[in-house]
Amino acid sequence: MTTIVQSPLAGRLWPAGTGITPAGLCLSGIPLSDLAEAYGTPAVILDEDDFRARCRAWRRAFAGHDVYYAAKAFLCHATASWLNEEGMGIDVCSEGELRTALDGGIAPRSIVMHGNNKSADELAAAVHHQVNLVVIDSLDEIRRLSAAATAAGREQRVLIRVTPGIDAHTHTHITTSTDDQKFGFSLRAGAAAEAAEAVLASPGLRLVGLHAHLGSQITRPEVLHAGIVALVTFMGSLAQRRGVSTEVLDLGGGYAIAYTPDDAPLDIATIAPRLIDWVTRACQDAGLPVPRLAVEPGRAVAGPTAVTLYRVGTVKRQQGLRTWVAVDGGMSDNIRPALYGAPYSVALANRTSAHAAEVFTVCGRHCESGDVIAKDVLLPGDLEVGDLLAVPASGAYHRSMASTYNMQPRPPVIAVSNGQARPIVRRETLEDLQRLDVRT
Repeated sequence: MTTIVQSPLAGRLWPAGTGITPAGLCLSGIPLSDLAEAYGTPAVILDEDDFRARCRAWRRAFAGHDVYYAAKAFLCHATASWLNEEGMGIDVCSEGELRTALDGGIAPRSIVMHGNNKSADELAAAVHHQVNLVVIDSLDEIRRLSAAATAAGREQRVLIRVTPGIDAHTHTHITTSTDDQKFGFSLRAGAAAEAAEAVLASPGLRLVGLHAHLGSQITRPEVLHAGIVALVTFMGSLAQRRGVSTEVLDLGGGYAIAYTPDDAPLDIATIAPRLIDWVTRACQDAGLPVPRLAVEPGRAVAGPTAVTLYRVGTVKRQQGLRTWVAVDGGMSDNIRPALYGAPYSVALANRTSAHAAEVFTVCGRHCESGDVIAKDVLLPGDLEVGDLLAVPASGAYHRSMASTYNMQPRPPVIAVSNGQARPIVRRETLEDLQRLDVRT
């Protein structure tokens, strides 16, 4: 019987079900080399048990409040059904995400509709399906949603997305609460107050609360505290000027995960009571009723639950220069390093090696110099063509942001649970790509 030793970073950097055997890495007791043989590479391998456990952990941490999974991180019918079974809500930002959530069994009362440019059709669909909340992001949207609600003879509950002018101390491309950017209504510029007035004057809309999303990969509690202070201050202004009682305060998501062993993400079991306490104290100090809270984790649920498997195709050693290892995927299945300079960890997956570690740069197969998966990582010096490499923390913003650049079909997502594996998103084929062409 093969001995499996749990990875020391399982549950933080690697999925909780990650183990180490003499033959390499395994997940849910299944050797990653077996999964590569069965499903090909590149492939995303997702630990269903870990995904579900993280849903339960978030619900426990925010008991009595609402947890909406951010669908943009990764969504398919299977994960929607898991979310439903684990009692999670979901936030969607397109009609495609809405349809997938509904088809996966998510009840409309557990859905929040986001997006900075929701079309009239998308808003009509949200009203038609009676989603719980629509997060307002522009004055144009207020007019569109009001028209959709009145045409349907319904009242739609809405939140106003507020940008409180806070620097989340993360990459500029994933900072979403500074004043001069595309999301929401600026508090400092008076746009949030203007939006509240517009909603209150619009038939078919009911203002029930506020929303703010400060950014992604947030690691500093003081950033979250500053956001709460700004939101509660605005709540007080609405109550004083217009008698509006905030029923729902949505604190958004953005909670960081570990991509390398040095990363130190916030522990949700620790930070959740602090968030609840900060809101409670701020409301009590302002003489306001304490609203029902909502949070929207996406990456923090899905991200650590998956690894991406690649096959090494070339090892390019050049005197005095870095050693390049090219794999059979790259920026078409993980655009984050090119977009954000995001760092990643990499491990040899199909065998163990006693060879001394050397520095490698792992790159993809695409025709871009920026197609780099991980720079200057340590891997066994006997790394060779045909080896498997595993990249952890691949569950969020990988398959969901994948492209077909260079006509590269997108990888499958394989769920593993209790020693069993099954595809939940099949591999795209060359025939799939050709099917969309209009032939003359």
